[in-house]
Amino acid sequence: MTEAAMSAGEDPRRYARLLSEVYDATMSGTRPPARPRGVIGDSWDRVLAAGLAPDADPGPAIGTADLERGRQDSGLALVLEELTAGLAPVTADGDNILVIADRRGRVLWRSGATRVLSHADRLGFVEGVGWAEDQVGTNAIGTALASGEPVQIFSAEHFARSHHAWTCAGAPIRDVHTGRILGVVDVSGPAASVHPTTLALVSAVARLAESRLREVHLAGLDRLRSVAAPMLAGLGRPGVAVDVNGWVAAVGDLPPRTRITLPTDLAGPSVWLPELGLCAVDPLPGGWLLQPDTGAGADPVTRVTVDLRPARPAEVVVAGAAGSWRYRPSPRHAQILAVLADGAGHTAAQLAQALFGDDSRVVTVRAEISRLRRVLSGLIAAQPYRFADGVSVELLR
Repeated sequence: MTEAAMSAGEDPRRYARLLSEVYDATMSGTRPPARPRGVIGDSWDRVLAAGLAPDADPGPAIGTADLERGRQDSGLALVLEELTAGLAPVTADGDNILVIADRRGRVLWRSGATRVLSHADRLGFVEGVGWAEDQVGTNAIGTALASGEPVQIFSAEHFARSHHAWTCAGAPIRDVHTGRILGVVDVSGPAASVHPTTLALVSAVARLAESRLREVHLAGLDRLRSVAAPMLAGLGRPGVAVDVNGWVAAVGDLPPRTRITLPTDLAGPSVWLPELGLCAVDPLPGGWLLQPDTGAGADPVTRVTVDLRPARPAEVVVAGAAGSWRYRPSPRHAQILAVLADGAGHTAAQLAQALFGDDSRVVTVRAEISRLRRVLSGLIAAQPYRFADGVSVELLR
């Protein structure tokens, strides 16, 4: 029995008919006219073993607050603009949409032409819905996550019958330090839009995104180290500076280490950590200063001064129990901070309206907020966006 493998020069319509025959025979338990590709056969086996029905519908979407939290936690907002620009050649013509999902297969963002998005709506391919294999069967997002490899799924290779008019190509995006999958970037559209080079482009853009994340990580550690090293030298007691994911930037009077395990929602003034015990916590640009066994007596209030007075560069001064540091925001970040300083919470759409006069520019706002929160770690909260509890803010204009 031959394997049903599509080549660049093959007629997609004829291939789709063959796949439909293979699919129908496999699902009915009869002998198929050809074997599905190995990655597809493995996926079908996993899905059938999980007891998923070919006509199962995707589950409901999560709420707006949970979706926003998932976007921030994924770490992929930092490369949202790079992914969008890198895949513009296959989405600009309006035949395909760009989809970014987290490591669990949940759709975080999507963009593209209205007519293709409407088609995706009918499939339940919308933000906040899970597209892992055990939820919707074989598809580029779920199968890329399950296999750990880039994959293109065409027509009846999809497990769900309702997806047979669709084609999609997805590639996992990994944390270059841990190898852990952060999510998947996917290009999807009607089956007639299939092209053999799409998978190569999606894979290349995923690798570029990984490189960009590595650059952001290293630059953040360097920035954090430049602020933290002098503070640690002046403390006169043990301390360690870590980024928001626990990677160590600088150490003072403690054994060297690479990473410290942090709780999901780290906040001051103190926290208990398995490696260090009770620690005082102070925010730093892009991370935290942890001081073991000094939690008692620490000032619980972090004071932030946003200085936007004219005829001088914009500046943010952050002062806490361990000392103070300064940050010069970009003009866009200065605008965001000025809005947030009013003490009210703001949605991405509200910030887009305030900044651009256009509440549809939420992708740009989320990308900017993500960058800003990497610098002002723990100082800006989400859902809605605002300065965090325990932060005293003064705006100078």
